[in-house]
Amino acid sequence: MFCKWKTSQNQYGNSMKRNFLLLFFLSVLLQINIYSQQSAAPERIILNLTENPSREIAVTWRTEQQFTNSEIQFAQSTSWIEFKNNVIKVPAIEENFMTDDGKAVYHYSAILKNLQPKTNYLYRVGHDSIWSEWNQFTTASNENIPFKFLFIGDPQNDIKEHCSRVFRQAYKTAPDAALLLFTGDLVTNTSDILWSEFFDAGGFIFRTIPSILTPGNHEHKLVKVDGKFQRSKILDPSWNVHFTLPENGPKEFKESSYYVDYQGVRFIILNSHYNVKEQAVWVEKVLQNNSNKWTVAAFHVPIYSMGSGRDSKVTREPLMPLFDKYGVDLVLTGHDHAYGRSKKIYGGKVVPDSSKGTVYVVSVSGPKMYALNPLYKDLMAKTAANVSLFQVIYVEKNQLKYQSFTADGNLFDTFFLTK
Repeated sequence: MFCKWKTSQNQYGNSMKRNFLLLFFLSVLLQINIYSQQSAAPERIILNLTENPSREIAVTWRTEQQFTNSEIQFAQSTSWIEFKNNVIKVPAIEENFMTDDGKAVYHYSAILKNLQPKTNYLYRVGHDSIWSEWNQFTTASNENIPFKFLFIGDPQNDIKEHCSRVFRQAYKTAPDAALLLFTGDLVTNTSDILWSEFFDAGGFIFRTIPSILTPGNHEHKLVKVDGKFQRSKILDPSWNVHFTLPENGPKEFKESSYYVDYQGVRFIILNSHYNVKEQAVWVEKVLQNNSNKWTVAAFHVPIYSMGSGRDSKVTREPLMPLFDKYGVDLVLTGHDHAYGRSKKIYGGKVVPDSSKGTVYVVSVSGPKMYALNPLYKDLMAKTAANVSLFQVIYVEKNQLKYQSFTADGNLFDTFFLTK
């Protein structure tokens, strides 16, 4: 009797062990499957404007696994799901990339063409049975109708921790913004983990509102010179794989200097990290052949430095005479980790609001801050330190309205340009 009971007990114990091991292995397989799906899923999806924003849009994304059949599917938006009957498929261009921590990843991009102006579209990116959600965007109008855009300076540091709320408050303040404009130093270094923070902070905003961006010094490669590290002239390759930007600028500055015409505004985007004097030749050509009502220039290093101990002659000397000559309305910059908005300036002097001139802005969205520079205080209408900001700029037929808001959504600064 005892032997039978003991045998039964052993069998029960062995059965329990087998069940436990089976459950363990099933759990491991499930985790592997979940990880595999996550690494196969599209991430870092972002819309970028092309030089023809009423008829085209660029989409870029990444996966951690390689797929030869990655594509975009898109259709005009409908109020229900019948849009799926009219989906157009566009094969993606693949670019293999090795991150700074030695991980092979795969970036994909495509430009959607032959779109209709001022029209809502839905799109998703992916492959096989693994897709992003359907995201919606709106093309630009082919007429010069009013719109608004968001301008965000230097996130750079603690992006996920502190800049996320700035991006989201900006969207909350202007959910119908037509585009996002970033003026460099998106990340403090081009490590993959910081790019991940930037895209996490942008989230669905990047997937639904197109961006135009310019690199800052921190998007350029670090090199060692005389035993010290400094930023080189080489744009880190992580910039070009993450974004698909216009290529109508100088050949040396592929996807970092370019221009876009959007509903009566010419946006001139510059890489101000080096060779600004040489780029000024191209800038003058772009300004000469400009029939738009408004002109906005955007780059990283400001004309008038707001950071203590700085003076940006590298941009001011070659560019400011052109801005005066051709009537650039607004110049948006970053770099100095402080806020400064000039009065209307012409020839280096303050002029009446009714006169020809340019307003120069330096802004910062991230937590890193510098002490204010008193050098140009007489030219400034408003300055501030230790405040994270975003800007909403309204473009109308005869008026440009500028508003700057704090990270918690309070109006901080405002002005109007009329012509």
